Amino acid sequence: MSLLTIDTRTTATGPLLRIAGDLDYATSEELRTRVTGLTLEPGQCLVLDLGELEFCDSSGITALLVARHHAAAAGADVALEAVPDNTMRILRIVGLDQILTIRPDGASTAP
Repeated sequence: MSLLTIDTRTTATGPLLRIAGDLDYATSEELRTRVTGLTLEPGQCLVLDLGELEFCDSSGITALLVARHHAAAAGADVALEAVPDNTMRILRIVGLDQILTIRPDGASTAP
């Protein structure tokens, strides 16, 4: 089990959260709280960089959906970046790859 860490940066297009470790039942509330505490403006894009995510269960998937709903309510977008293969497989199985924007590794314009 790996602790969850979330680093937040502000970029020209919106916030970027780098998420590392395990996103599961014990830690997903931290991501939900962090995301819903963000002030998003219409047209911005909230980027969730998952390049260092080690594990994601259904609670973690729910936290990603909370991010999508929070962004949509503000008129903003959300994009997942550098999604690990094991998490991408889950997203495909449940069809979330069809409703979430998924970018390849390093696609973010963040500094």
